[in-house]
Amino acid sequence: MPQSKTELLKGTLDMLVLRTLKPGPLHGYGVARWIEERTRDALQIEEGSLYPALYRMARRGWIKWEWGMSDNNRRAKFYSLTAKGRKKLETEMSNWRRFALAVTLVLDENPA
Repeated sequence: MPQSKTELLKGTLDMLVLRTLKPGPLHGYGVARWIEERTRDALQIEEGSLYPALYRMARRGWIKWEWGMSDNNRRAKFYSLTAKGRKKLETEMSNWRRFALAVTLVLDENPA
């Protein structure tokens, strides 16, 4: 039986994109591929979700972009984190870890 794709929880996409950009700039397709590869294809980010999220994060000052050339010699926007974006990422990761721990405690049959 094929593995089903996991649905993103509301508000998770921004955190995933910010985390993806932490090591350095990527174009939109690179962001989507990094998330797919890192999650072993459990998460697939559709263009219809990714690009509006990138534009929204740029408007909020969490990321910036500049034009560059992709691996296949095409002009593309490369997105990178700003200082404000790094701070937002830290906050979101902390919140996510608390949330995941709380859910794990509920699901755990033998809580400590």
